[in-house]
Amino acid sequence: MRLDKLLANSGYGTRTEVKDLLRQGRVCVRGEVVRDPGFSVTEEQALEITLDGQSIRAGQYLYFCLNKPDGYLTAMSDDRLPCVGDLLPANLKTKKISPVGRLDFHTTGVLLLTNDGELSHRLTSPKWHREKAYLVTYSGDELTEKERVLFASGMTLREKDHAPEKLKPAELEILPDHTCRLILTEGKTHQVKRMIAATGRSVEALHRERIGTLTLKDGQAPGEMYALSDEEIRLLKEDP
Repeated sequence: MRLDKLLANSGYGTRTEVKDLLRQGRVCVRGEVVRDPGFSVTEEQALEITLDGQSIRAGQYLYFCLNKPDGYLTAMSDDRLPCVGDLLPANLKTKKISPVGRLDFHTTGVLLLTNDGELSHRLTSPKWHREKAYLVTYSGDELTEKERVLFASGMTLREKDHAPEKLKPAELEILPDHTCRLILTEGKTHQVKRMIAATGRSVEALHRERIGTLTLKDGQAPGEMYALSDEEIRLLKEDP
């Protein structure tokens, strides 16, 4: 198979983008820089291709970290509203990639996209206690030590027309200017907003900073995504 086609099929960009990577000398086959897009790759050589020194996963599971913008549904398609699937390049839209978990329409930040169903389950299942960190901007009185202790103890949500719901302990870091960092190990529907509302305050903006060890890259703009390195994937798959 042509090298540019193999890289594009494996999610490393469109054919045009892949050709740019090759021209820049960023792709090696068996340790040798290859700049020719038409270079013919054997099955054995496909196991020894690197991009920027990282082994590529030709034809295997794909993993991307998206900086989800405000105003996008966490879905691959929708007839009415913009969704994160619209942000994928054309060559990835046939790879059965889907978001891991869900961020609300106006919530921004780290969103993992993959076709690895086992990892997706592990990251979303409360059984695995995978931490998720959120930066919260809220209105109302400043949070206090009282709320930090309440969240750390595992609060019970008591909402109108709903049965009481016991939550797992959560870590609250109180920051200046009506902001805080909230670290959860579960992902109930609208959990951050409901926890803040239970204290008599309202969430004005919500940004997910990390899932486990996965964070955005420096300067990664809303709507941009990057392919995870082997080390980033290994850390995500480790037991917390």
